[in-house]
Amino acid sequence: MTQNPAPKLVEPAASGRQSVAPVIDIQGLSLTFQTADGPVYALSDVDLSVAPGDFVSFIGPSGCGKTTLMRVIADLEKPTAGEVSVNGVSPEAARLARAYGYVFQAPALYAWRTVERNVMLPLEIMGMGKDERRRRAAEYLDLVNLKGFEKKFPWQLSGGMQQRVSIARALSFEPDLLLMDEPFGALDEITRDHLNEQLLRLWERTGKTVIFVTHSIPEAVFLSSRIVVMSPRPGRIIDVIDCNLPPDRTLDARETPEFLEIAHRVRDGLRAGHSYDD
Repeated sequence: MTQNPAPKLVEPAASGRQSVAPVIDIQGLSLTFQTADGPVYALSDVDLSVAPGDFVSFIGPSGCGKTTLMRVIADLEKPTAGEVSVNGVSPEAARLARAYGYVFQAPALYAWRTVERNVMLPLEIMGMGKDERRRRAAEYLDLVNLKGFEKKFPWQLSGGMQQRVSIARALSFEPDLLLMDEPFGALDEITRDHLNEQLLRLWERTGKTVIFVTHSIPEAVFLSSRIVVMSPRPGRIIDVIDCNLPPDRTLDARETPEFLEIAHRVRDGLRAGHSYDD
């Protein structure tokens, strides 16, 4: 049997820790869709390593391949070239091992199931016992500040609360990796700011690795330990920017010189990629 090569080491998000194997390792990845009108070149020669505990945001213009890259990581799309590993195995093996939770742009909750039963759905599919399902649903609803809403139905909740149910559901089977595809994009600014703060606290408490797709420069800078700036299609990585803001930051951090400097670099990267010419 052919052995996999030893994983390369990357620096983790937190300073002062030893180098560890990456959670996600992407080398030379390209993806081309074949359509009736000819090939669509979605991604081109992408290289990226994500360390355990990183919060990495993908930002770029619409159609640049941000979500496509996340879907490749999740084994929802197959690359046409290059190598991808998740926790040292193929995306398919990681998916079958339930190595990640996925939060979509819309909450995608079942209207006829209570909040509790929506959170328990993946646990039911896994064949987990009823008592453990209820325990985990209670734990993760409490984690996203929805204790007391277990018996409500999705239509009785606001959009922001529904998205928090979706996050609790993605966390319920306790993956180490959380994939989030513009989860707050459809929300008003006040709700979005509130959920950004809650997500940052959640990330601090759980220590999970997060991949986050966004179009918002302030959101990317506020949430991330690293920001991946992507070009228009075919999507390429223009820049990878470290965010060294304090871990306990609040929304007031958006007015600091450090925050504005990082945001300016992100904006420069987007301009360099001609994102405003689309």
